Amino acid sequence: MRATVFSTPLLTPLLRWIALLILKLIGWKAIGEEIKTQKFVLIGAPHTSNWDFPIMLLVVLKLRLPVFWMGKHTLFSFPFGGLMKWLGGIPFNRSKSHNVVNEIVIEFKRHETLIVLIPPEGTRHKVDAWKTGFYHIAKNAEVPILLGYIDAAKKEAGLADFFHPSGDLENDMQAIRTFYAEKKGIRPENS
Repeated sequence: MRATVFSTPLLTPLLRWIALLILKLIGWKAIGEEIKTQKFVLIGAPHTSNWDFPIMLLVVLKLRLPVFWMGKHTLFSFPFGGLMKWLGGIPFNRSKSHNVVNEIVIEFKRHETLIVLIPPEGTRHKVDAWKTGFYHIAKNAEVPILLGYIDAAKKEAGLADFFHPSGDLENDMQAIRTFYAEKKGIRPENS
């Protein structure tokens, strides 16, 4: 994959130091350890605010994860498209019918290491049901799902446990949602 903010020589170590400093200044804690396994789907929830992105960016920098994330294609327009890609972004167009799940599965098969961050809500706004693309990607690529979270009530963001899809979508999604039930987003009214 291409070079990103997480893999740019000389600059990435400096940005990690800055990330630690900013987290300390804003009073947020990054929870989790550096992970040796470098092939999984990372989900991040609850996704309720534009501030989720910079906070998770600081956390993954601190934890040394070379993350790619999926975002709507409009984020990648001029003049910020290059920056968004350097920040690890992968644009996709939600309004067109194409097989994003299969495309990402192929990328997992092509690379020895790959971490793709996906917000399961698919939006910052309140939703009744999560999108299941992240689950199908993990299941079809035979990789685990790492549960990443933001909890504004505790001012912490980080990584919890790996979840291994069983193939029982309904029960697995319920188990995943149970983990997030107590997590409070930055804008809880959107949870």
